[in-house]
Order: sequence, then structure tokens, then C-alpha cells
Amino acid sequence: MRNIRVLWGVNAVLLLAVVILSYVLFADFFTQPNADMKPGQTNQNQSARVIATIGEKTITSVDLEQQLLQKHGRELLNQMVDHEVIRMEGKAQGTNVEDSEIQKELKRMQQGYDSETQFYESMKEQLGMTPEALKTDVYDKLLLEKLAIRYITISTEQVDAYMKAHPEEFRSALQFRLQQIVVGSKDQAARVTADLSKGVDFAKVARERSLDDVTRENGGDLGWMEEDDPFVAEPLLKAAGQLKTGEVSKPIELNGQFYFIKLKERKEEPKTSKDQLREAVRKEMALREAPPLKEVIKSIREKWKVTMTF
Repeated sequence: MRNIRVLWGVNAVLLLAVVILSYVLFADFFTQPNADMKPGQTNQNQSARVIATIGEKTITSVDLEQQLLQKHGRELLNQMVDHEVIRMEGKAQGTNVEDSEIQKELKRMQQGYDSETQFYESMKEQLGMTPEALKTDVYDKLLLEKLAIRYITISTEQVDAYMKAHPEEFRSALQFRLQQIVVGSKDQAARVTADLSKGVDFAKVARERSLDDVTRENGGDLGWMEEDDPFVAEPLLKAAGQLKTGEVSKPIELNGQFYFIKLKERKEEPKTSKDQLREAVRKEMALREAPPLKEVIKSIREKWKVTMTF
């Protein structure tokens, strides 16, 4: 049930960002009036303004507009239609999403980030989404899920049975923030051990002796990771789990190299109340029984008689 850095709809959002930015950048080409235009003259020359030249070849604003529409127009139109029909159906069914539900979902999506600020910065950098745009996206997602499961009932007994059968899904998530030093021989490992025993700062030793190009310059900092991170070798995570904050492991031999791990910080995901956890499971089970969300949107479109000529 733990979903770290959930980035649903990435491709669609990226396409949307590309289209919007492109239209904003070149909006003046399509809307700016021509001061020299005579009465009755069309705006054809203005709309076909040259915006790039490659040798004898020119690219006009019309060329750009046509390429944008061909490549991204259909995707953008689909998003606009889905946004409208989901909200129309929600209003017709008396179904709404409260702000508290949106904030709860956003908090869930922030799991695995160092802070709320880092989360929103990442959404802006990776997806081009402002907090308000993200909030709108979350609203549509939650409303669509409510519409999909509104006729599905999951009993408390079913929820309890599922939780009992899948205890591994509900344990608290433990996360580590680690530093590492990587060396290539026992002699080098002995030198690292000697430096650390003298009280030399771990980050300083990492910068001077570590062979890992990715982490060496920042003092061996690996950042935050879950205790079962699939991209980190199991012996390193196991060693980290046995350390207290600030402690350094003994050298760990792995693939012909020797690793030193320092546990900078440890944190555990806040415990969710039993009622909140049960409701989350109930929703997940209902969604599994519901038709795929694409089919739900399709049926809503049919109900509202959507036609698209593009």
C-alpha cells in the first residue's frame, strides 16, 4: 500500500506542458494585429510569419502551429474533454472532493521526499506543474475514482480479512539517510578505518579516498532511501539497519570493493490510525473490483454525448 513518489500521468502532463508553453511563447504570432493591414485584407501574411531560417529553408508560425496540433493537439483535447466530463458527472451524481481529501492525497504523494518544498520543486522541474495545477490534477483523479466505485460495497469483514492476509503491506516504512566510502583494497580500507578512528570527519575522508564518482564530491551522501530499496545492495541496507544514528559500519566487502556506511538519519513513516488505514484498504479493494478508469471515462463521455471532430 506504500507508494513512493507517485507520478501518475507523467507522459500526458509533459505533453500538456509542451503544448501550453509553445502556444504561450508564440501567441503574439497568432494574435498581434498588423498595423499596415488595409481594410478587408486577411491576416494570412501575419499568421505565416517566418520564425526560423535554415539556409534557404524557412519555418513559419503556421508550420509550428500545424506540427503542435498534429503531435500534441489530440492529447490536449482529450485531457480537456476528460476534465469537463468528470466534473459534469460529479455534479450530476452529487459527488464532490473535499479540500481535506486533496491535501491528504498530496501528503501521501510527498512520501519519500525530504520536505514539502522539495516535493513541489520536483513537480515543477520534472513535470512543469505548479501547486495549483497539481491540485487540479489530484481533484480530477480522486473524483474519477469516486465515480468508479460509487456502487461498489466492501464490508469491514472483507477489509479485515485482506489486512490479516497481507501484513507486509501495512508495516511502517523505515527510511535511512546514508553516507558511504568505497575503496578498492584491504589496505585502503585499513587507511579509512585509521582516519575515522582518529576522528577525521566521514565526509572529508569520503572526498579524499572514496572511489565512487557519484557521491565522492558531496561527502559520500546517498540521500534518503527505504530499508528495502531495490537499487541498493542488500548487505549495505542490512548494515544500515543495525546502526544507530551517527555510527559507521565496519568495512563491508562487496564485489571486490570495501564499503563503509554511516547512518546520518533514520525516520519512520508516521503511523496511520487503524480507521484511516481501513478506509484506504476499502478504497483500494473497491477500485480493484471497479472497471478500469479508462472504461469509466469512456462511459461518461458516451453519457454526455461527447463528439470530437479533431
